[in-house]
Amino acid sequence: MKIGFVSLGCPKNLVDGEVMLGIARDAGHEITPEAADADVLVVNTCAFIDSAKQESIDAILKMAGQKRDGRCSRLVVTGCLAERYRDELKREIPEIDAVLGTGEVPDILDAIGGRASQLVARGSWLEDAGDEAAPLTFYSKRPSNERRATSHEPRTTASPTYLYDADTPRLQTTPRHFAYVKIAEGCDYTCAFCIIPTLRGQYRSRTADSIVREARMMAERGVRELLLISQDTTFYGIDRGERGALARLLRALNAIDGLRWIRLLYLYPTTITDDVLDAMADCDKVCRYIDLPLQHASASVLKRMRRPGNRRSYETLLARIRARVPGVTLRTTLIVGFPGEDEEDFAELDSFVASTAFDHVGVFTYSHEEGTRAFDLPDDVPAAVKRRRRNALMSRQKRIVRSAQKARIGSDVSVMVDGRSREHELVRQGRLEGQAPEIDPVVFLTDCDLDRYQPGDLIRARVVGARDYDLLVTPVSQTANACPP
Repeated sequence: MKIGFVSLGCPKNLVDGEVMLGIARDAGHEITPEAADADVLVVNTCAFIDSAKQESIDAILKMAGQKRDGRCSRLVVTGCLAERYRDELKREIPEIDAVLGTGEVPDILDAIGGRASQLVARGSWLEDAGDEAAPLTFYSKRPSNERRATSHEPRTTASPTYLYDADTPRLQTTPRHFAYVKIAEGCDYTCAFCIIPTLRGQYRSRTADSIVREARMMAERGVRELLLISQDTTFYGIDRGERGALARLLRALNAIDGLRWIRLLYLYPTTITDDVLDAMADCDKVCRYIDLPLQHASASVLKRMRRPGNRRSYETLLARIRARVPGVTLRTTLIVGFPGEDEEDFAELDSFVASTAFDHVGVFTYSHEEGTRAFDLPDDVPAAVKRRRRNALMSRQKRIVRSAQKARIGSDVSVMVDGRSREHELVRQGRLEGQAPEIDPVVFLTDCDLDRYQPGDLIRARVVGARDYDLLVTPVSQTANACPP
């Protein structure tokens, strides 16, 4: 059958989608990027916050319309929304034929209608999506619809335990030169605003051997940047009683031929150890990049969030990171408008952002989610106040970044080429070591031969201009891969 796949949400969800695509392709099914051509439509959903739930509902409704019009025979819903609202989805949207939660990824064949008559070899890495795009996956955005997200209490099955490994079929949908590797699944923390532990189960690490084997296969297929992800990447191995496992893993990955960058995402403040920082400083392929979601700086807000630390402990941590990893890029995410956040709390957060000078900051307005511990608290910060506080923080960060970007002009940098710019057809786009794909600013290559530089090339370039967040660079050498790995 022809399978169409809609993928929504975070990179962790994207990996689940790639595994389901790999299982379907491995069983002989054809993957199509066109919803209108599909016999079966699969919507892999997100349910982290209200806007993500609504986007998932909108995508399901759009695909349900395809089924009602007779363009496909079956509709499958997977992922976090399916885990959270299994019964409600089937009741409210009768076009849905099957629902798979986060722990039921291997059941995708039964959900789409059974196995094809002839299986091909399992465990093989199949055709990827190409250099600059992901044609095997299409994304639907908010259509008008006749149903809206319900407010039913979430229901889940038993806590998920599924965890893929290096032998699991997987179809890469990111550009060929970078890929995400999920090194663990689940979460043991009890942050008041977060539903993830309920949806994903307890923390469980993959073996280092499985991760290294997967990374080698990726490098052999042309992946140049590996992004390691989990709910808390620095907790890796601790659940297995393996202290120091992440540092050892980084050093093992650093020895793989073909890889140029290894990037860590989703680090937790209490589990960043010196051996991990030392590995980051020592290993030439490990990006000096710390993605550290701190969420707030006010001690009282952090306590209500059930998060560790306070402003002083965070400042001590950041000073330790900068001392042990010179030139490190720091990224964080923050939440404004959490229940009980007053003007004094926000002023402390604003002062923290101003004094810390993060390289990248993402700011979210608090979303009151059923099923979380914070749902029992009054959502007492008005929406307009949440937006005002978010805008104030982002304006503060914009001024910090603008100053830092201007200071870069005239310096030489290493740039990973991503491909043609989405904004300028005649310009190549890339990233610095301190810029993760999809979430951080980019650099634009000017005054260069477009045909000379291909996605995955690592080049040396000079910064010649700066916008608020993005940089303009020109190659120092017309030779691709001119800089050391």
